[in-house]
Amino acid sequence: MPHKKRKVRKKRGSRTHGYGQVGQHRGGGQRGGHGKVGFHKHKWTYTVKYDPDRFTKHGFIPHRRKEVNAINIGKLDEQISNLIDSKQAEKTKDGVKVNLNFLGYDKLLGKGEVTHPLIVQIDSWSKSAAEKIEESGGKILKPEQ
Repeated sequence: MPHKKRKVRKKRGSRTHGYGQVGQHRGGGQRGGHGKVGFHKHKWTYTVKYDPDRFTKHGFIPHRRKEVNAINIGKLDEQISNLIDSKQAEKTKDGVKVNLNFLGYDKLLGKGEVTHPLIVQIDSWSKSAAEKIEESGGKILKPEQ
């Protein structure tokens, strides 16, 4: 609720209202501007000391890029016994059947060695992964099959 006895009434006629030199209470003059103003001009020493990467390039990441969750064939071969134990893979007479799409993988890569005959369901794979699986007696299936 407004009232008549405000502090400014005491200051009327004093020119500076208790802030010393004229203009000391206006704007951001003494501090060199508001916010991040002047980092490329009069606050350059601060920039050099505390924020040297402010005016460098930081790269560009395309927004449509899709992250591909891939697994190497050697890593899959190492984990196959754990997958069988946890019932995420099943052992058949032809080999070990694994659905990598169900496990959250998008692509099968060919680094490593294969010691088990693997029957793998996956959307995409590399040539070297396909060759190594066929050499071990397994095969790659599309998810529809």
